[in-house]
Amino acid sequence: MFSIDRRIFSHFNWQLLGITLILFFIGVVNLYSASSLKVEHGVRFIPYYKKQLIWGAGGLVAFFLAMVIDYRRFKEIAFPLYILSLLLLALVPFMGKTISGARRWLDLGFFSFQPTELVKLSVIIWVSAYLSNLNSPIGWKDFFKILGVVLVPVALIVKQPDLGSGLNILMLVGGMMLFYGLKKRIIITVLIVVPLLCPIAWHFMKDYQKTRIRVLFNPEKYKLKEGYNIIQSKIAIGSGKMWGKGFLEGTQSQLRFLPEKHTDFVFAVFAEEWGFMGCLILLLLCCVFLYQISKVVELSKDNFGAYLCVGIFFYFFWQFFINICMVLGVLPVVGIPLPFLSYGGSSTIVNFSLMGLVSNVSMRRFIFKNGFS
Repeated sequence: MFSIDRRIFSHFNWQLLGITLILFFIGVVNLYSASSLKVEHGVRFIPYYKKQLIWGAGGLVAFFLAMVIDYRRFKEIAFPLYILSLLLLALVPFMGKTISGARRWLDLGFFSFQPTELVKLSVIIWVSAYLSNLNSPIGWKDFFKILGVVLVPVALIVKQPDLGSGLNILMLVGGMMLFYGLKKRIIITVLIVVPLLCPIAWHFMKDYQKTRIRVLFNPEKYKLKEGYNIIQSKIAIGSGKMWGKGFLEGTQSQLRFLPEKHTDFVFAVFAEEWGFMGCLILLLLCCVFLYQISKVVELSKDNFGAYLCVGIFFYFFWQFFINICMVLGVLPVVGIPLPFLSYGGSSTIVNFSLMGLVSNVSMRRFIFKNGFS
């Protein structure tokens, strides 16, 4: 089942690995700065960047494992993998580790694992497998079946609470269905119903979630509490101006004004030190990264591989978009990390695994072309 054809390595996609490593090492350098803290007698470091390098090494192992196993085999285990991720997610309320008021991690002793990240991977694989078996645009029956399967883990994730990851899963699945093709009446109905449901959803939201939305429109009103993070983030980004203050010279991050600077607000650290031009280069690299994935979608030789890459494309696209908009104060703070730049073991390993799958699809298109597998 897991035999490896060595001929695939002659078609290894170096561009995919290259842009992935570039983003990762930019993230490590930025975490080095985010790990530092100016004190009276010099600079003290919290070793986030060292741990991130360890996660990166584990991520590379995951990358190559996801690359060498024929991706078509994942179609066979799509539902069992989904069930496994669901079971792990269900354990979180009973055995989970609480960090910053949220219970999202399972403590494995040497490693705190976040089942939500595995759920994202399993959902992408399952939806890809399901779509690859369809022969016509998605109708109501298939729409509700996909939505039903996806909403189960989303509900558990939102309850942790982790609204950002839940929305991320819904949006990436929505992107996959739009790419495949939805019947026109479904699109029209969704465009009408979703806005009408927003006032109803407001009544089911927790108080802190409502406050985050209020902060978006008037952060100054909450400047000493809920609005503090976003105000400091915008100060950090704005103070970077055109060319930035220089590496390790950001006052907002180095003097502890900017909270969560190694996770949610890592982009603000980068913007303060490298300025508008640095951010522009980083955004261009993110676009190149997404473009490389889209090229694999276009050249894929089977439907499952194409939908797999589409799901991965939207997974990264929405995280880039939401995190940066969140840090700029354009969207509410929802705790979405910036891929390859934010600190995190589970997310780093899953991110590399997903890129391993994209590389897998990219290389094996030549094998299909040559008529052997």
